[in-house]
Amino acid sequence: MTSPEPVSAAPMALKEGSLPSSGNELTAHANNWWQSRLAVWLAITILGAIADLWTKHAIFQWRGLPGEQPVWWIWEDYIGFQTAVNPGALFGLGAGLGSVFASLSIIAAIGIAVWLFGFQAARSLWFTIAAGCIMAGIFGNLYDRLGIWNEPGYPAQWSSGVRDWILLCYGQYTWPNFNIADSLLVCGTAMLAWRSFVTRNDG
Repeated sequence: MTSPEPVSAAPMALKEGSLPSSGNELTAHANNWWQSRLAVWLAITILGAIADLWTKHAIFQWRGLPGEQPVWWIWEDYIGFQTAVNPGALFGLGAGLGSVFASLSIIAAIGIAVWLFGFQAARSLWFTIAAGCIMAGIFGNLYDRLGIWNEPGYPAQWSSGVRDWILLCYGQYTWPNFNIADSLLVCGTAMLAWRSFVTRNDG
């Protein structure tokens, strides 16, 4: 009768290199979450801002300054393109306070970055995408508020005005013109509100 072979103290199923060789590697792997989240955040921010600025430039080149050409309708009396300049904030409120809004935009951008990576909110992919949309909207409109697009001869109130071009109408009601940056801001804020008040599952 043969005696049973001795059982090795080391796990037989493990192969060399199948697990991190040290606690340091495990720690490094756990801390690398921010790299992928940073890439997502920057991609959304950059692409969103580019889309906003390019469409503003293209539409204003095509349709001219506000009042130069009539509305170009996609769906007549409902959706169209119409150039406009908003010297204020939402719905034109705060006209003439462009420098104040620009300063608040810069503060908000810094706050978002600190919240995402200082307080590690970016561990949630949902929050990362929402913050990317908001940051893209901030940068798109900040470009206009700083007067970079403005040219000599334009009305003085446009010096810190934001270019808008999307027109929505319903019956007798006309929604104030807006742009892609505004849309990204609304979408990002809605995502944050949804996640904060409706569902709290990890992303």
